[in-house]
Parts: sequence; C-alpha cells; structure tokens
Amino acid sequence: MKHGLMKSATLGAAVGSLALVVSSAAIAAVPGAKAIAGSELSVLWAIPFAGMLLSIALFPLLANRFWHHHYGKVALFWALAFAVPFALTHGADLTAHEVVHTALLEYIPFIILLFALFTVSGGILVVGNIHGSPATNTAILAFGTAIASLIGTTGASMVLIRPLLRANDDRRYNVHTVVFFIFLVSNIGGSLTPLGDPPLFLGFLKGVSFFWTTTHLFHDTALVAGILLVVFYFLDRYFYAKEGAKRPDPTPDTERVTVRGLQNIPLLAGIIGAILLSALWKPGITFHIYGTAVELQWVVRDVLLIVIAFLSLAITPRLVRERNGFDWEPIKEVAKLFAAIFLTIIPVIAILRAGPAGAFAPLVDLVTDDRGAPVNVWYFWLTGGLSSFLDNAPTYLVFFNLAGGDAARLMGPLAVTLEAISAGAVFMGAMTYIGNAPNFMVLSIARHRGVKMPSFFGYMAWSGLFLLPCFALLTWLYFL
Repeated sequence: MKHGLMKSATLGAAVGSLALVVSSAAIAAVPGAKAIAGSELSVLWAIPFAGMLLSIALFPLLANRFWHHHYGKVALFWALAFAVPFALTHGADLTAHEVVHTALLEYIPFIILLFALFTVSGGILVVGNIHGSPATNTAILAFGTAIASLIGTTGASMVLIRPLLRANDDRRYNVHTVVFFIFLVSNIGGSLTPLGDPPLFLGFLKGVSFFWTTTHLFHDTALVAGILLVVFYFLDRYFYAKEGAKRPDPTPDTERVTVRGLQNIPLLAGIIGAILLSALWKPGITFHIYGTAVELQWVVRDVLLIVIAFLSLAITPRLVRERNGFDWEPIKEVAKLFAAIFLTIIPVIAILRAGPAGAFAPLVDLVTDDRGAPVNVWYFWLTGGLSSFLDNAPTYLVFFNLAGGDAARLMGPLAVTLEAISAGAVFMGAMTYIGNAPNFMVLSIARHRGVKMPSFFGYMAWSGLFLLPCFALLTWLYFL
C-alpha cells in the first residue's frame, strides 16, 4: 500500500503541477492568439478523434490483454496523429495555443475533479453483512441513485457495489441486481449536478450554471429512476420467490453493518464547496496564458480539490482502502485516455462551430429544422446513441458545440435542447458496458465476486428491454 501511496503522490503531483502552471505562468502571457477556422477544415481531421473513441470501444472487447498493457501507447498514437500533421499544416503557434486552451480550461479541471472524487470516495468503506431482500436491494439502489449526483457515479458505484454483492452472495439469482445497479447508480443517478457525471462537468466548465441540471433534469431523472426502481422491486420479488432453499451465506454475521472512513464525508462536502465557490465567487482577476484567459477562482477551485484529495489520503487508515480494493489504475487510465480525447476533439469542435459552413453540415441539417431551430428529439437520441457506444463525455461536448456552444443561450431559449443533450449523454450511457466508465468497473468487480454477468450483447438485451421504453416515454413527454 505504501508503494500505491507513492504512485498516487506522483499522479497527484503531476496533476497539481499542471494546475499550478495557471498561476505561475501568467508572466508568459501571449494574448490575442488566432483561433482555428473550422470552415476551412476537412472532415479528415476527425479521424484521430474517431480512432481514439473506437479504440476505447473495441480494444477491450477484441484484444483485452493488449489494451490493458498498451492503452497509453494507443492514446499517444492518436494524439500525435492529430498534433503533428496539424502543427505542420497550420503552424506550431496555433497548435500550441489550442492545446494550452484545451488543457487549462477543460482537461486539467476535468481530471482534477475525477481525481478528488475517486480518492475521497475510495476512503469510505461499508462493512458488515446486509441481507439482500427485495426491499433492501431496492433501498440500496435508491440510495445510490440519490448520492450519485453528490459524489459522482464513479464514487457511488465504488462505495456501494461491494456491499450490494455481499448482501446477495447467498442468492442464486443476482445478475439483475447488478444490471439495475449499473442503470441507476452508475448512470442515471448522476444527472442532477456537474459532480454526478463527467459530461455535466464539461458543461459546467463551458458555462452551464451549477444548479441548472438540478432544476431542468429533475423531472426526467425522477421519472426514469422511479419507473426503474418499481420495476426492479417486483422483478427482484419474482426472483426471490424462485430461490427455493437458501444457500449458505458466505459472509458471516460477525461484524455489524457500519461505515468506516467517515472522516471523508466532510471532504466530499468540501469538494462540493470548491465547485460552488468557483461558480459564485467572481474576483475579476484573470491570467492570460498563451492566449487563454484563466480566472483566479478556477485556479483556487483546482488547488482546493487537490488539497482535499491528499488530505483524504493522509487521514484515512490504510486498512480501509485495502479492504475497499482501492488502487490507482482506473484514474490513471482515465487520465491517459482523456488527454488524447481532449486533444483529438479540438478540430471536431472547430468544424461543428462552423455550423452549415463546416464539413459536418449534414449533421447540422439533421438536428436543425427548416427554420433553423434545433430538433430536440434528434439531439436526445443522437447524443444518447453515441454515448451508448462511445464515451459520453466527449459525445456531450460534440453535441453541445453542435447546438452552438453558447451556454447562456442553451440555458435560456434553447433550454430544452440542452436538456435533451444532457439527458441523452447521462441516461444512455447505461445502454452498454462501455457507455460510461463505472459500468466496466462494476462489471469487473461483479465477475471477480462470482456473478455470471451477461455478455456485451446480453447486457444490451437487458438495457433494451428495460431502458428503451423509458427513453421513448421521455421523448414523448418532453422532446417532441
């Protein structure tokens, strides 16, 4: 564990140093840098982005061993496939400006938040043996759905999946429990704040106010989550009645049910406070770094998040993290893959911003009617459909920019469009194992604990049966 802490310190220091560059490099300001002209870019510039996302989708399924050992090299390949040709054709200065802009305003804040949530939630351990009756299982899923918007879908999934598996380890029929856990806790529950799911935090970084999703997606979330919880309860009752003679419970009742690592709860509140601070506090101090304006409150937010993460490491007993199966590989993988994603998406966003004048004009036509107004049904289903098979964070970013990329306008006259994009990205990440990062984490843990989880397409049969009718109802009620 000591070695793991040293590795975490290295990762955190790297992330932290990138954030601190914002405040220390202000003297190197180069304001007024030229932006990319998206109307002049060919659709071929989207190949590195598409290749990166397809690599994430296909390599774990077709070449899992290779991917596990070399995903960093694959990410580097696609990043260079964009950066090198772009620098040669458009100049090193423009390329550097775009990379710095994306790193300082999107990637670094994004990865720092995930790092803080992952570290703090990994210090919370539920111990003891809960007995998995239909009522108890439903209560766990409902609780996980509720807290996912506070501690993130990754945090809620990692805190609750092991207690849920222990609660049902004496039952023959438990696959449906994990499947609905992925639906609700790993995805749908994270729709109410920027802390809940990475796409919404990217929206927050783009200017969407912190509580916008709370007020505009609450009815969507309550409807879908409510339906799924009721369906799960009756489905679990059906399987519970089929159990017959109970199997011996492999988890002894020698330890009462309790939560350890409670010192991390105030730190979770601190994370929320740091995010709110950056949204509400406007000191009016701005640093210009290679043509990118970085405001003081954003620097303070990121520094606070790093401090909170290291404080969690310092005050949480080592045994708590060991019993939680905590390690740094998931956050390392996310950091490497998303560095390439954020880099390769630069020309894609530029083309989308060009609208009808850009190479993606057919896509603009599909989501826009004859009067130029957005077609919300298509925004919901296209964002969701791509989020099912690609990562939902960059998918959200693509359609956010396709809708104009102006947060003020999207929160105002185009509020339903932003609602459709947000709901599609978060909700339909549950459609496949690869739609959202926690899905695969939960799958891995469940299989390791002996649950015979369905195959990739078997899971899609579950999600198609239970989720698609909910999304169709949502479409009819809110997006037509």
